[in-house]
Amino acid sequence: MLAEFAYCPRLCYMEWVGGEFVDSADTVDGRFQHRRVDSEVARADEDELQAIHDRSVSLSGEKVGVTCRIDLLEGEGRHVTPVEYKRGRAPCIPGGAYDSDRVQLCAQGLVLRENGYHCDNGIVYFAASRKRVPVDFDRDLVKLTLDLISDLRAVADGGAVPPPLQDSPKCVRCSMAGICLPDEVNLLREMDGQSRRDGDGGGGLIGKIRRLLPARDDSLPVYVVGHGHSVRKKGDRLEIRSIKKGDDEDEEKEGSEGRTGRGRGKGERDSAVVEARLREISQVNLFGGVEISTPALVDLMQRGIPVLHFTRGGWFQGMSVGHTHKNVELRMRQFAWAADRNRSLSIARSIVDGKIRNCRTQIRRNDPESPKDALDRLSKLSKDAANASSMERLLGIEGAAAEIYFGRLEHLLKADQGFTFANRNRRPPKDPVNAVLSYLYAVLAKDVFVSLLAVGFDPYLGFYHRPRYGRPALALDMMEEFRPIIADSTTINLFNNRELTDKDFIKTGMGVSMKRQAKRTVLAGYERRMQTEIEHPIFGYKVSYRRVLEVQARLLSRVITGEIKEYPAFLTR
Repeated sequence: MLAEFAYCPRLCYMEWVGGEFVDSADTVDGRFQHRRVDSEVARADEDELQAIHDRSVSLSGEKVGVTCRIDLLEGEGRHVTPVEYKRGRAPCIPGGAYDSDRVQLCAQGLVLRENGYHCDNGIVYFAASRKRVPVDFDRDLVKLTLDLISDLRAVADGGAVPPPLQDSPKCVRCSMAGICLPDEVNLLREMDGQSRRDGDGGGGLIGKIRRLLPARDDSLPVYVVGHGHSVRKKGDRLEIRSIKKGDDEDEEKEGSEGRTGRGRGKGERDSAVVEARLREISQVNLFGGVEISTPALVDLMQRGIPVLHFTRGGWFQGMSVGHTHKNVELRMRQFAWAADRNRSLSIARSIVDGKIRNCRTQIRRNDPESPKDALDRLSKLSKDAANASSMERLLGIEGAAAEIYFGRLEHLLKADQGFTFANRNRRPPKDPVNAVLSYLYAVLAKDVFVSLLAVGFDPYLGFYHRPRYGRPALALDMMEEFRPIIADSTTINLFNNRELTDKDFIKTGMGVSMKRQAKRTVLAGYERRMQTEIEHPIFGYKVSYRRVLEVQARLLSRVITGEIKEYPAFLTR
């Protein structure tokens, strides 16, 4: 913890106070290099005459205020030397070791002294270069170590996350960069007070930051659609089977490039199987009466992979997860914000403003005869939303904008496809277009729900949608700006590209529903959209829609914690 604080106070706070952590190739390799010293748990021998060579020694120093685990303790009798293992190469700098390593070693030495040992120096062992670098515990290093311990306590007690480093090379290989968003937060803080409404990003700051997070997530969701399927664990894979006899191609897996699968063998009535590697799965979505075995469910929860349950019609019922996020501090601040009507209104204004502007963009892009009057009215409504004086006023503005937007949605559909859209209706939807929209809104709400939970929010407490039993209000808040550019856009493309036809729908006296194959087609189209990489309108780098959901959720958390003043809705161009 002290080494992380010396390296980056924000990293230390997020990891040890906020409970955030994510692996990178460096952290995994670090654990591998530590495997030997971590494999044995020992403590210093109390025999004063015996040579000491103990690994993974745990000690506490009450006066110093530190508990430490020493990788390797060498010495003889009461004279000892702590050895700290590092995965990299020894740096060519004065002293031969970084301050974070020297401080960590010195803290171990101080604890050893408090426990009655003589300890005047330590050693940093760099595994890549197989070099031992001695570190003397001189007066200056001891003072630096004690000062950092004191500062660390003050920051942890203060309850405020330290600011990000400024354009630091340390961020480039930091595993927490995707959570910390150092350049993004610094840019938005620089833009605070400047207008983002004119699309210039505030003073021409667009694209002046580094992309420190991957453009997209290589792990992908698995969808299992329809009654009569089962999910089991087989080694390091999930096995998806059909328990129906004589039903071919019963398994469904979407968005799983590079995964293996095999068809049903001869004479094996229930052996149609699709497999997916567990380490390549981001979430498992079960639609309808899909069974999942206990070993599969437990393994998924241990890996932090959520299992989401939907009704046959696509209604999100809930999910199975392992231990929830540890960031209690963020949830406490979320509750305080939600209880403050003015603070809630400030976030709601940004969300509704962003939604209306994205609706306008959707019409401008896809409606060949988009009337100027409709576009002008949407522009005015978006400005009204940004300045709304009350939540009731904001609801009225959103309703007026929705009437204009859905009034033009039919014109976004190609006339020769034979599908029409008169108005938005649901429960049940009365036409194929509304059936697909409702289905995709439920799937999108699920993805936003998962993103919010991963960041540490309570998805059931929103700032715009008011709490109601069982309603994920914050997920509904966050998905507003993405409805037109993800769900609506996917729907229009599916119909205009003839991927959906009349044969994909069942018309009953109550409404219209989709057949099983149509749901597969819709989910495939949705995943294509989510994997689409776009240029972020503020940060200027390429990022997928799925990654954008996480980025927006983290930016919302930065607003809640006071790091940035205004929530920046995601606006497409």
